[in-house]
Amino acid sequence: MHIAKQDLPVRMNVPGAVARQQADFGDAGRYGKISGEYFSLAAGTDIAPLLQGLENDLCPAPHWGYVLEGQLTVTYADGSSEQASRGELFYWPPGHTVKVGRDAEVIMFSPQHEHDTAIEHMLRKMAG
Repeated sequence: MHIAKQDLPVRMNVPGAVARQQADFGDAGRYGKISGEYFSLAAGTDIAPLLQGLENDLCPAPHWGYVLEGQLTVTYADGSSEQASRGELFYWPPGHTVKVGRDAEVIMFSPQHEHDTAIEHMLRKMAG
């Protein structure tokens, strides 16, 4: 399968963040179906408030990805954090939150069920 960025379905489009997600992009074994995702995120975007109410107030999905542009900081359940910057591959295990340091363009692959849970939760939080 292949798909151009502009053809990916927009899942979330709010000031500071556009999330595009192609469901059923592949199969990741025990995780089941994965989605291919392209995120455009503005500097200062912090998803922590949107994750409140999920288990431990953290994203329940693991993500594998690549930072095309910008810089992000991921913080884990134990309080440790690390940065992912332009040109870097990353893996974020379940139990994290993300803050954008510099405007970012990110490609991710995520287990569909787990990440849908987080995205739907964030959309409900933004809707009030």
